[in-house]
Amino acid sequence: MAIIKQEGGVIGSTTINGVEVPIVSVPTEIVIKNLRTNTEYDSEEAADADIADPNTETTHADVQKSVKVKVAKLVDIIGLSGRTDG
Repeated sequence: MAIIKQEGGVIGSTTINGVEVPIVSVPTEIVIKNLRTNTEYDSEEAADADIADPNTETTHADVQKSVKVKVAKLVDIIGLSGRTDG
């Protein structure tokens, strides 16, 4: 199965109400698949190239993108914020 993984982590910070807080990216897994041929693509660019290729019948309607997002646990979010009040 061709899975495009994007790791999560702190990607920056911002100030909210005078407090510096991290901007967090969450881990994702993306699967891009041709529903007609059951082919899985290694990237969005590969799917776009298949659609653009005049030698294939692939259209945008044939391509499915499934995204799995890992959501942080509340305890992880509280830990990242530095809050201790609850």
